[in-house]
Amino acid sequence: MKVVVLCGPESSGKSWLAERLRVRLGAVVVGEYVRHFIDREQRDTCYADIDTIARGQLAWEDAARRTQPALLVLDTHLLSNLLWSRTLFGDCPAWLETALLQRHYDAHLLLSPEGVDWSADGQRCQPDLAQRQAFFAQSQAWLLAHGLPCTVIGGDWLAREAQVLASVRHVLDQP
Repeated sequence: MKVVVLCGPESSGKSWLAERLRVRLGAVVVGEYVRHFIDREQRDTCYADIDTIARGQLAWEDAARRTQPALLVLDTHLLSNLLWSRTLFGDCPAWLETALLQRHYDAHLLLSPEGVDWSADGQRCQPDLAQRQAFFAQSQAWLLAHGLPCTVIGGDWLAREAQVLASVRHVLDQP
């Protein structure tokens, strides 16, 4: 089983690309638990929700891992929970970083916010490109600081799809 994470700021194409990988390569996709949580609770999140959201994300990931698909694609993972918690609330539950570092991922594909337009969907909150660039930079810095190389994905939608497909095919070819 190969596990690929799509990470980066909102509105950079993670969900769209995850769906493309499902259709094109038969990937099993794990979505964003936080979207489910917000839809269910019908309110904005608060700091007290971070633990529940992160544990929900892990539960979804673990359930998908147990099925042992050839390709598992995560639309997000705990890095997003960690960075959003710090961004929105200035703090993060201590266990998140440890839990994230204990998991194995075969590739992190980090999506740049540049080259595609922001799209409002009722849950997104960073329409300003500078905010999304800052989130991208925080994501990249965290991954590199922890020795987790990432492939930056950019350009328009077609370029992103081509880069992601090439990156995932490369991962699939590795023993």
